[in-house]
Amino acid sequence: MKRALTPLVLAAVLAAAAGPASAAGRPDTRAMTCQGAQAFVRQHGAVVMTTGRYTYDRIVSGQGYCGGDEETALKIAPTRDNPKCRVGYYCRARIIDEPFPRMPFNR
Repeated sequence: MKRALTPLVLAAVLAAAAGPASAAGRPDTRAMTCQGAQAFVRQHGAVVMTTGRYTYDRIVSGQGYCGGDEETALKIAPTRDNPKCRVGYYCRARIIDEPFPRMPFNR
C-alpha cells in the first residue's frame, strides 16, 4: 500500500528542489566581462545578480528603478576581467542631511 505525501512534506521537498535551481539561474557577474555585465544591467534595467560565492545584489541601471525614498549608489562587483567593475547602481535609503527641519522662531 502506497502512502501519499502530506502537503507539508510535499511543500518541503518542492522548496528544497527549487532553492538551488533558482540560484543557479541567476546571472553571475564573475562569469561576465565588465562590459558585458554593464550591458546586461542596461538591457534589463533592474536585475538580481550573483556577485560572489555567497553574495548577490539587485543592480539597477538608474534612479527610475528605485523607490521614491531611495537614491542610487554606485555598485562595484567583480567580473571576469575586472575585480572592481562599475556594473551599475544599487538602491539605498535616501540620505537626509538634516534629520529635523529647521523651525522658524516667532519672537
